[in-house]
Amino acid sequence: MTLEKKLDNDQPVRFFDNREKYLLFVTTTNEKWCIAQHINEELSKLAPQPPALRVFDAGMGDAAVLSHVLRAMHDEYPQIPLLVAAKEISMEDVRLGLEKMADRFAEHPQMVLVITNMRYAEAPELYPSRESDQPNLKRWDIELKGSTAKDFDRQLRDLTEIVREGWQTKPSKKTGNPLYVTPSMIVLYREDQRFALDAVIPKSGPMQDGYDLIICAQPYRSRQPAEVKARTVVAPLAKSLASKGRMVVVQSTGYDPGMEIIRKIWPDEVPFPTPRHDIIEALKVELGDEQGLHCSANSDEGSLFKYQLHSLPEEMSHIGTSSLLAAWNAAVYVAQIADDRIDEVMTDNDYFDATREVLGKHGGLWFLNESFIVHRE
Repeated sequence: MTLEKKLDNDQPVRFFDNREKYLLFVTTTNEKWCIAQHINEELSKLAPQPPALRVFDAGMGDAAVLSHVLRAMHDEYPQIPLLVAAKEISMEDVRLGLEKMADRFAEHPQMVLVITNMRYAEAPELYPSRESDQPNLKRWDIELKGSTAKDFDRQLRDLTEIVREGWQTKPSKKTGNPLYVTPSMIVLYREDQRFALDAVIPKSGPMQDGYDLIICAQPYRSRQPAEVKARTVVAPLAKSLASKGRMVVVQSTGYDPGMEIIRKIWPDEVPFPTPRHDIIEALKVELGDEQGLHCSANSDEGSLFKYQLHSLPEEMSHIGTSSLLAAWNAAVYVAQIADDRIDEVMTDNDYFDATREVLGKHGGLWFLNESFIVHRE
């Protein structure tokens, strides 16, 4: 069964992109923190070159991962200027992400933050690839005044109208994916650091410098073929790595109690058909003889990591409705089950019983992610 269904005008719309479902998942699990901790293990291996350490987040979301990584990056490289570019198509996520950046500008003054809505193939260069889109590129350079997180927080919240103007979307007639109406980018830096950051602030036109670190966490739909994931997402990003740059790719595995809940309701469901080794093989084909790029699958010990549903030990001895709803939401969110299919099974209590059984069996709920590294010699 497809993840999409048609409206009356035959336009596909995806039903698992649900804000409430996403926010409940983020606040009831520690996935974002665990992903950030996994990425932070790579920071000491970076080899930044002047004028800045360059970071690209291939799906900023609400910046929960990025903000954690930037804190660790300041600890590792406190005196090195940062260029942080982040791709995000969701207007709401851009707003939430900006709210998390005030303390980053306060603690690491020499930071340039760029947020864009452009596609994977063009976002790393911060420039539209289609000639027809290039004259329409909207760019806002915002110089933040002051020196405290309070100063910056107020100014970042005042960007609502800019975000609303630049992050208008339309659905793809073919896939239902949100597409930008106008390519847009916001460039943020501290006014008192403008002189020192002159060589770091992106100039107009395509950015040619590669990235020292690329964050690629859950960047694609899980059911897509490995070849599509490699061609449309992972390969374009990998080509943007600088010398000695590293890209961390993270995806779900399905080998966890969350998948047990899914299989009790949908026994034949296969949400995760492309383990990391399949992605790597497809990526090698896609990259061909691209100079210096290598993939590291890592052992299971180095690749696999768990994250959990937040719960107190006493909650598992008497599992309440709120815990069951949070666990059910996390399971269907991770498995990317479409809302119309969820609605069908929530007409009776079978999904509740299945969730309670799995939580009781494991004393809680956890999920298993896997990662692999792409690096340039």
